[in-house]
Amino acid sequence: MRLAHRTAVVTGGGSGIGAAIAYAFAAEGAKVLIAGRGEARLREAAAKSAGPHPIRTCVADVAIRADIERLFEQADRELGRVDILVNSAGINVPRRALAELSPEDWQKIIDVNATGTFLCVRAVLPQMRERRDGVIINISSVAGIRASLLGGAAYTASKFAASGFGLVAGLEEKDHGIRVTNIYPGEVETPILDQRPVPVTAEHRARILQPEDVAAAALMVATLPPRAHVPELTIKPTTQAFA
Repeated sequence: MRLAHRTAVVTGGGSGIGAAIAYAFAAEGAKVLIAGRGEARLREAAAKSAGPHPIRTCVADVAIRADIERLFEQADRELGRVDILVNSAGINVPRRALAELSPEDWQKIIDVNATGTFLCVRAVLPQMRERRDGVIINISSVAGIRASLLGGAAYTASKFAASGFGLVAGLEEKDHGIRVTNIYPGEVETPILDQRPVPVTAEHRARILQPEDVAAAALMVATLPPRAHVPELTIKPTTQAFA
């Protein structure tokens, strides 16, 4: 129980990487609150946890400031504090090539992937500063450190923004005892694959990363002693090129 007596808020916790991280943290004894836009999906995900504490849920859109305020009010009320924040909410769209990308889809992706990360970090920092302790994990993407056609212009821009923000936040907050980590997964078998312009085969899904692989990386970061900090961590499928 390496996270006994610790608490965590995980956005995008209803499925994919967020849900896998929530399960991993809960199994190690953490009290966990997951947030997402779909109540039914959140409840279904929470019911699958095998941890000693039931996973709590909050319907919230990270792109909406009022939802973020409500999320962290609930976290303070039900968890007492937030020791670990995992920003895992993320979206993409099928029409992602620049010739097809609409201004509306551009803004939607930026609002969730980049601004949502900022709003959540901004909400949790005061209490972490007061305690001089806290872990923030941003689930970015290899698209946030290497531009490619696969993710599209808006997704890549949003992830570069979130990655840069996380690095600066880590530099600013290190003397307050707050550790900020960007995790850059390569291809992962999650519902976001359903938004690919070209359908992904079952064979392809089987050979790429699974959500629990990224969760293992997040758990390693979250269980390090306060003296140790991992600013950036890349994890990719063995078969995926990284150049």
